[in-house]
Parts: sequence; structure tokens; C-alpha cells
Amino acid sequence: MIKLSERVGDAIERKKRELDALSADLRVAAPGIIRSVDYERQTCTVQLAIRERMNFAGTLEWAEIPILPDVPFFVYSGGGYCLTLPIKPGDDCLVVFGDNCIDAWWQNGGVQNQVEKRRHDLSDGFALVGFRSQPGVVGGYSAGTAQLRNEAGDAYIEISGGNINIRAAGAVNISAAHIGLND
Repeated sequence: MIKLSERVGDAIERKKRELDALSADLRVAAPGIIRSVDYERQTCTVQLAIRERMNFAGTLEWAEIPILPDVPFFVYSGGGYCLTLPIKPGDDCLVVFGDNCIDAWWQNGGVQNQVEKRRHDLSDGFALVGFRSQPGVVGGYSAGTAQLRNEAGDAYIEISGGNINIRAAGAVNISAAHIGLND
């Protein structure tokens, strides 16, 4: 006769295996590395930066997830303004996976019907560029001012309290129909 504790233990183990199998295809977010950028379409290809342990014919092996093509990248924008940054291959990013298929929204904008019934799928990612692994942290990060700067820190526009500071390692060029300077 099988003890109750053994039967319950087997049921719990079976449920754990079922949940593991279900969650193997469920994507939420993962760090990635930009491999190429299409500025015209505002998409990139991304290699996820975390390998997964996969079962190949009973053998557990580390496997890279295939490169993600045509991932829309984040452009900070609103109210008719935007901030564009030169995303480059090798930049770190965070890929966030949509709850639903994003294809119809991506092609047409606005509120759309889901064209495929998929959830948290590798093909429905968005790249948030700017997250960095420890080897790539920004040196000289300003904790007390707002800066738009290059990585070297030798060229920036900075807001500090009521002051605006501009520093350039090279030239400062201004083009305008009229330039007004006030005291």
C-alpha cells in the first residue's frame, strides 16, 4: 500500500513539472545585447544575454536563445518632442515581452485586434536601451545634476539648480534665425 505522503508528494512533483513546462515558453523580460539597428524602421536585432538550460534527449545543456529580429526600440517621446540617441551594436538593453501579439498594433498603430493568439512570446519584445551590466556602467555619473552627455563626460549640457552649464571638448555650434542673449 502506498502511503498518503508518497501519493501527495508524487502529485506535487507532477504539478511542479507541469508548471515548469508551461513557464518554459512564458517570457517577461530579459537582458539583451543589440546586434544591429535599423533607424528607418526604429527596430533592432537583439541577442538575449542569458543562456537557458535545455533538455536535449535527456541531457541538460546551456543553449543560446535565437537572435530576436525586428524588435522595436524605445524612443523617449511625447507631446510632439522626442530624444534620439545613437543606438549601436554592443549596447546593452532590456527586452520586455508583450502580454499579447503586437503585430497589428505595430503595423497600424491605434487599438487593434490580436492577429495571433500568443502570449509573452519571443516575437513580441520591446528593447529598452540604456540598462547596463556592471562592466559597462557610466563613469562619473552625476548624482546631483541632470546631464545630457557623452560617455567620456567631456561634453555635456547640465542643469544644476537654477543654472545651465555647457561644456564641449570641441566646438559649440549654434544655428538660428535669431540668437538672443539676455543678462
